[in-house]
Parts: sequence; C-alpha cells; structure tokens
Amino acid sequence: MTPTQLAPAFFLAVVVVLVVCRAVGWLLRLVGQPPVVGEMVAGVVLGPSVFGALLPGASAELFPAELRPVLYVVGQIGLVAFMFRAGWEFRVDRLGAVARSAGLVSLAGVLVPLLLGAGLTWATAGNPALFSSDTPVLVSVLFVGVTLSITAFPMLARIITERGLTDSRFGTLAMGAGAIDDAVAWVLLAGVLSIAAGSAGPVALAVGGSGLLVVGLALALRSRPRAVALAERIGVEDLLLVVLGALFLIAWYTDTIGLYAVFGAFSLGVVFPRSERLDRAVESLRPVGALFLPLFFTYSGLNTDFALLGSVETLAFTAVCVLLAVAGKFGACWMAARLVGEPQPVALRVGALMNARGLMQLIAINVGLAAGIVTPALFSALVVVALVTTIMATPLLALFDRRDRARGTVVSDEVTGVSARG
Repeated sequence: MTPTQLAPAFFLAVVVVLVVCRAVGWLLRLVGQPPVVGEMVAGVVLGPSVFGALLPGASAELFPAELRPVLYVVGQIGLVAFMFRAGWEFRVDRLGAVARSAGLVSLAGVLVPLLLGAGLTWATAGNPALFSSDTPVLVSVLFVGVTLSITAFPMLARIITERGLTDSRFGTLAMGAGAIDDAVAWVLLAGVLSIAAGSAGPVALAVGGSGLLVVGLALALRSRPRAVALAERIGVEDLLLVVLGALFLIAWYTDTIGLYAVFGAFSLGVVFPRSERLDRAVESLRPVGALFLPLFFTYSGLNTDFALLGSVETLAFTAVCVLLAVAGKFGACWMAARLVGEPQPVALRVGALMNARGLMQLIAINVGLAAGIVTPALFSALVVVALVTTIMATPLLALFDRRDRARGTVVSDEVTGVSARG
C-alpha cells in the first residue's frame, strides 16, 4: 500500500474508530463506566475478537496491516498529550501528606502481584498454547509477573479526573502510588528485556536515564519564573510550538531510555510553569488527546483475539490470572494502606484504583509482543486481565460510596484526611 493509498485509509479508519468509541462509551456510561473504559472496550470490539470475527473481509479492508503502525504512532500523540495535561493538573504540593503511604502502597502493589504472577507462570510454563518454546522460562515468568504488577497510571489519572476525585485523599494517594508503581514496573520490564536480549544495556539505560531525567526536571522546576517571563514575550502560535516541542522531546527521551513516553509527558506536566498564557496553551491540547488516544486502544484491540483462549487450559490460566491479579493488587494495596494508618474508606478506594491495569498493561504486553516474548494467546489472556481489572474500578468505587452513605460515613474531600460520622 502506497502512502497515497494509506492516507484515505487512515482517514476512514479514524472516523470509524471515533464513532465506535463514542457509541460503546455511551452504552457503558449507562452502567456507570467512564468514557476511557468505553474507548478501551471499543478497541477490542474493532479487533478480530468481534468485528474481525463477524465481518473478516470488511475488517481487513478497514484496517490493513500497513495501517497498524500509523494507528500506533498517531495514538502515541494522543497519549502523551493526555498524560501531559494529567501531570499539569496533578497537585504535587499535596503529595507531602501521603508520601509515606504512597511509597508503601506502591511497594506492596508491585511486589505481591509480581510474585503471584511469576508463580502462576512457573507452574504453567509447559503449556505450548501460551508460552513459546523459543522464550526462556525465566523470561516468561518475569514478564507475566511484571505485567501483573503494573497499574494503569493514565487510566487511573483519567478516572480520578473524570470523577472529580483529584482533591480527595484517596485520589492523591492513588496518583502518587500509581506513578511510583509504574516507574518501578517499567524499570523491571527493561530488566526483563535485558535478560531476553542477553544484555544489561536496557536496564542500565533505564536506570541511568532516569537519573538524568530527575536532574533535568529539578532544573526545570527552578527555572519556572524565567520560563513564565519568556512566555509573555512569545506569540501565541510560537508558544504552542514551544510547548509541543518540549513535550515531544521529553517523550522521545523517556521512550529511548525505556521508561515509555507517558512518564516523560506526565513529569513535564508536573513541573510545567503556570501563567494565564501557558495555561491556555496547555488547555489547547485537550482535543488532541480526545481525538487520537482512541487510536492506541484500537491498535491493541487489533492484536487481541479471544478465539485463541478456546482451550480449557488457556481459559483456566486466564481465570486464575485475573483472580491473582485482583488479589495481588487490590488486596495488597488495601492492606498496605491500612497498615500505614489509612482509614478503611480510603484504603478500599486506593485498592480499587490501583487494581486498574488498562492502558499501561496494554502498552507492556504490546512491547512483549513486539519483542517476541509474548505469544498471541498469552497476549489475549493478559488483555482480559487488563479489561476486567479496569472495568472493576468504577463499580467498586460506586459500591463503596453507597455503602458509606448507608452507614453514615463521609469521606472528606480534603487531602488531609477522612472524617467520619455515625
């Protein structure tokens, strides 16, 4: 397919993706799911599991193989724009009140599901439908463990902002723990890729590059007053170009060192200077995320085929994987929050939010698929884990809200704590 043929194919695919995402999002909103979950499910609907199974000819025509890399790349633009705004909206000054809790919750949320996932994979590594004989058992064991330890930080951020939980204690705690969780998980994933490649290069690059990133962000934080003054002397269009240039540059850097573009985008948003003109420039990026982020979900959905889960052994693995994922993430984060003194309402909501794996797990397993670590069947099984744990988050939050109202318990909107009555 030539570029001249690819352009109209891309335009048509974008229209279909946006319409399907809006329709699925509207349907799921009726049962209380946020739009981001609708986009995630829509991606699977457009893949071989639904659309491709019902109309294989139309699916191949609408999403030719040559189009998939384009969907991925353009989807990245929406992803980094969204995460940049999420970091910009994140109140880092409120982390001080939950720093200790966030660290311990993150530690539990990484370690426990990693061990459970690794144990399950070790016990089932002989299943040829799930694990390739060309992949060392240790690599498969560590990869599944790491993917189960991931929290869907972008999803978590979007659920928190869409539900107006940004100023709540559990929202701030979950955002802080989720950021630490995924940073650690991506360093671990770089380690797994190093083992698979037989080289220490990727993990050394991730660790060393992260150190340079922290130094650069600290310098950016100190120079914010000068940046604000400079922004006042730049034209509106030029200012937007500068913002986009900085965003794409840090996304390139974090992608290159193995921490993935979303962390660079979020980090830049956290330290980004504030002024009326700069705030308008950041707000102008909102439609970019809304337009292009669904394309990444579609790309992942095109790689998901639930027909590969047809055997009893594969279905059993998928079911147990879901159970261990929930127990390891929700259970461990809830328990860790309680152990550091967080009240029960806060701990339960933190567990529910941290349990959502969605987007970040999709990213990780796409990396594994590209590296030849993940078989198509294992990919589809882990997509089920991502879907189930993400879809659980909103109903659980609603359930906890109803229960607390029935008991007369009020979770304070202030990040400083929880108040109770009754």
